[in-house]
Amino acid sequence: MLTLKTALLGALAVVTIWFVVSWARWLQARRGTGTPDAPARPTAWETGVGFITNFFDTLGIGSYAPTTAIFKLRGMVPDERIPGTLTVGHALPAIVQAFIYISIVEVDPVTLVLLIALAILGARLGAGFVARWPRRKVQFGMGFALLAAAALFVLKNIDEMQGSPIFPGGEALGLDGGLLLIAVAGNFLLGALMTIGVGLYAPCLIMISLLGMDPRAAFPIMMGSCAFLMPVAGTKFARAGSYQASSSLGLTLGGIPAVLLAAFIVKSLPLTMLRWLVVVVVLYSSLMMIRSGVREGRTRAA
Repeated sequence: MLTLKTALLGALAVVTIWFVVSWARWLQARRGTGTPDAPARPTAWETGVGFITNFFDTLGIGSYAPTTAIFKLRGMVPDERIPGTLTVGHALPAIVQAFIYISIVEVDPVTLVLLIALAILGARLGAGFVARWPRRKVQFGMGFALLAAAALFVLKNIDEMQGSPIFPGGEALGLDGGLLLIAVAGNFLLGALMTIGVGLYAPCLIMISLLGMDPRAAFPIMMGSCAFLMPVAGTKFARAGSYQASSSLGLTLGGIPAVLLAAFIVKSLPLTMLRWLVVVVVLYSSLMMIRSGVREGRTRAA
């Protein structure tokens, strides 16, 4: 008998094939043009960033804020191309995560499908706007997005360090009625915010816990949401040429083996100290991003 979860995994397989074929077609069309979205061999740094960020992403850290921080600190990707590079490059590693966690973690299938569907819609609408944003708007958008990400890391750390958690969660594996409507609206917003660099994992985990669900049920929800919405939003960025191909390829090539290593071999690590380090780096990067936006505005005024 075909279950809703099986149908969801089948749909994810179709989305995966569509994204890979579409991305390969766009890369081929831009071969030899010399533009940032033309295919190029990723550097060791780009592949290493993909490995490190996706390894910890699989364990629940999230990949968007750390990747943005590294890109900004090393000047690897122009600011206006970072949102597209993240979305395109992390898409396939996120899909691998989703196949694993949707298969092994129990969650109400109706809740899972509805939250994923609204995240996709939010990302589809959001990417259409962000792909056309000018450099300065992206700098401010990502700067404040990183500040939000740092705040969420702090909340998560405090939650784990104290005896009575702020976000205790519950035992429910699904939602209904008003709570389901709140979750659906929240995931729509998180899907839209992902297109400017606000990772979905931490806020989704907090939302699921506050609504009384088992925090473990957040993993298939947040990973499934990203696995569907990132290819959908990524095609918008790729079609517009609003990303850096070599960096996206590096994130993908380094990310997929890292996901498999983290999910099947390492499985868990004490991550609180790492999150505090990420908070410092992300805060610095957010201030640099906002500072760049201010400078861009002064240059235009001059």
